[in-house]
Amino acid sequence: MNSKISFQNVTKTFDLKDSVFTALDDVSLEIEDQEFVTVVGPSGCGKSTLMGMAAGLVTPDGGQVEVDGAPVTGPGPERGVIFQQYALFPWLTVRGNVEFGLKLAGLSAEERRKRAEQAIDLVGLTDFADALPKTLSGGMKQRCAIARAYAVDPEVLLMDEPFGALDALTRVQLQDQLLDTWTQQKRTVMFITHDVDEAVYLARRVIVMAARPGRIFRIIDVDLPYPRTEEMRLSPEFAQLRNEVWHAVYHQDEPQDAVAA
Repeated sequence: MNSKISFQNVTKTFDLKDSVFTALDDVSLEIEDQEFVTVVGPSGCGKSTLMGMAAGLVTPDGGQVEVDGAPVTGPGPERGVIFQQYALFPWLTVRGNVEFGLKLAGLSAEERRKRAEQAIDLVGLTDFADALPKTLSGGMKQRCAIARAYAVDPEVLLMDEPFGALDALTRVQLQDQLLDTWTQQKRTVMFITHDVDEAVYLARRVIVMAARPGRIFRIIDVDLPYPRTEEMRLSPEFAQLRNEVWHAVYHQDEPQDAVAA
């Protein structure tokens, strides 16, 4: 496989009132085409800043970010971004929200409807296509946001804690839904999370970051087959990986074999 997203020695600082905060310090990372990668780490480690660079929403002070070998200079339709906040238009139906980006892209009404219906079906919201967001549960709103991202046919999905505000049961259900969707229509996924179980369950690789300054601390391969299942969550292999990631995130002051980015 070839690298889809490439972070090359990226650095980012922010000016505070009395000091300078280094969000990222000389971070390099390669994410392969159609790979599902999760990024986890303590608060302030630069996870969201790193994703923002890939989205073209944050400009690095040093280094460069590339997608398909081309420098990222701003947002682009080949990169779909999904945040924790649903950011749905409350006056539009599920179908209207999913079609919105397609309308901006200049697609015909017929093509918009076709793509929207495919994306809505993909996330299991066909029966709610004409519903307004205020009538949907939190999980359904997030599925609508995922459908909207898929509808524009991006090659890359950038997800910043999309399930962070959901209850535990809905969160687990949406993890399975996301993997089902990813299995049907492979995309390169960079998924930011604070949840260690979620990081292991979804990913082929878990990127563990450290803070002050923000940097890559370890990269842990998840050698578990897809599709992931509930039985897999309860397996000794999953428990071992979870413990390894947990220790890397929460015990970074102890000696470890850090993996260079």
